[in-house]
Amino acid sequence: MDIEAPFRTVPYRRRRSVRARVLQWSLVAAALVALAVTGLGFLFAGSSDTLPVGLRIAGTDVGGLTVGEATKLLESRSRAVYGVPVVFVAGDKRWRISSRRLELKVDWRAAVEAARERGDGFGPVQGLRRLGVRFFGADVAPPMRVYEPALGYHLARMARGVNEPSRPAALRLRGLEPVVVPERRGIALHRAAAEDVVVRALAGFARRHAVQLPVRVDRPAVTAADLRPVAAKARRAVSAPVRISLGKTRWRLPRWRIARLLELPSGGSRTLAIGGPAADAYFGRLGRRTDRPARDAEFAVRPDGTVRVVPHATGRRLDVEATARAILAAALSRNARAAVVTVSAVAPERTTAQANAMGVRRLVAGYETTYGGDANRLHNVRLVAELIDGALIPPGKVFSFNTTTGERTAEKGFLEAPVIINGELQTGLGGGVCQVSTTVFNAAYEAGLPIVERTNHSLYISHYPQGRDATVNYPDLDLRFTNDTGRWLLLRTFVGSSSLVVNLYGAPTGRRVETETAPLVVTGEPSTRRVRDPSLYRGQLVVDDHGEPSRATSVRRRVYNRSGKLIGEATWHSSYRAEPKIVRVGTKRRAQAATKPKGEAKQQPTTTTAGTTTTPGATTTTPAP
Repeated sequence: MDIEAPFRTVPYRRRRSVRARVLQWSLVAAALVALAVTGLGFLFAGSSDTLPVGLRIAGTDVGGLTVGEATKLLESRSRAVYGVPVVFVAGDKRWRISSRRLELKVDWRAAVEAARERGDGFGPVQGLRRLGVRFFGADVAPPMRVYEPALGYHLARMARGVNEPSRPAALRLRGLEPVVVPERRGIALHRAAAEDVVVRALAGFARRHAVQLPVRVDRPAVTAADLRPVAAKARRAVSAPVRISLGKTRWRLPRWRIARLLELPSGGSRTLAIGGPAADAYFGRLGRRTDRPARDAEFAVRPDGTVRVVPHATGRRLDVEATARAILAAALSRNARAAVVTVSAVAPERTTAQANAMGVRRLVAGYETTYGGDANRLHNVRLVAELIDGALIPPGKVFSFNTTTGERTAEKGFLEAPVIINGELQTGLGGGVCQVSTTVFNAAYEAGLPIVERTNHSLYISHYPQGRDATVNYPDLDLRFTNDTGRWLLLRTFVGSSSLVVNLYGAPTGRRVETETAPLVVTGEPSTRRVRDPSLYRGQLVVDDHGEPSRATSVRRRVYNRSGKLIGEATWHSSYRAEPKIVRVGTKRRAQAATKPKGEAKQQPTTTTAGTTTTPGATTTTPAP
């Protein structure tokens, strides 16, 4: 059946005429509104010389005033309150601060100019702006400048008085019972907002009412509700003992020990762990039972001069983190309350295979020197010999005596003993070290190794091989030689009661060393040093030391390989200073006449050749030159 349409269709031409009429009336209404607005603009335009009605600057009404009047008013009010403090409050704390303390400077003229622009414009625009200010009002904030350090100081003082940091919930043990310590909310000064509040309040003119400082709530990161599940875990952890083991060794952790090992949540933490000072102490003691240091492969010298390799030994070290995790897992378990102690292997720095590959097989060369002296000197010889004993010299590398021993100091155990300083025999720290350096030099010399640095003593020492002594002084004078054998060298020292042996072990080189030593020639006579002695008469001389002349010598070394080919040649020149002749010269005056008591026999002086007299018991003297 047919259904009649509910809407009637409007012809197209009629619809077009309706839209045209609507548009026409809209344009007319818009024109009328524009005319009305323009009229209002002209009506309220007012004078450009005065500020709009309803305008305020820093809370002060300046509407209807000229720019000059407004500026004068604001500056006058600002001067009146410049030294008057504003009271700022936060909770029960109060602070009094004046504009003078912050050296506050306000540009009132700029503020008035900015306010004037609020009601300025062309024709009706000015009136409309002023109308808006009249109805809705406007408050202009003036531009300000303060002394930043002073402002920062006062804000920090306020923050110290306001701030109460929050405290997160924590877990504690009372005996073996875990207890949750509730959290505490805190407050803090809102620093950025407080800075704006302080400056604006001081720039204004109100001083009667206190200004509230902005604060914010400091919420704790962890609440008591967050820690209740952790408390349940801690309660289970201390509910029964835990057994730990390493191999066949067993240990028992009682409940009180587990409680000490637990690191309970605090300071914002939410986790239960094994840690803290008590745990560190416990694992330190456990490590002393479980740890075993690694041992490097070493070299042992046989009596026949050959060398064998002592195998290395792998060490072990307690893995504290893994063991702590295992103990915690066992403590949190309801049934399997057992944990295995974890250890990690510690590899040696030098394995047996590496030691064998170094090629240290037998004695290459060595040298022996004898020594004597006081106990301190012998102590220093033994000490520095121990410091270089076992030194390994890689192929192609340079051995340095100073680098190997380091500085000779009292902290290392060196003592005062005779030593040559600036050409004179004195007492100094480390005397006797040059006995060892000379012996090392001669061992390297006999091995045919290239000598990089060597310095002779400033004084001639007869018990050292002629021209082959070597002095050292940390850090400027060193003994250095190069290992050019192609294999590693092992330096060993052997200290006896009166002699020192230094040997170099490595792969056989087949070298032959020939030495030519030049005669020790005198290059200068000793000078004479006279020492005034008031115990001797004038004209008397006593020679304490005849001195030594300066000398010089040289040593030439030729090195041949196993086939007889010359592979190295060097000459070392040594010059030794003279040691002065020491003569004591008398300064005592002789008596012109001696009065003797009666009955005393007169003693006749003894006269020697050249007219020199001596008294009985005096040292024989020689004539003064």
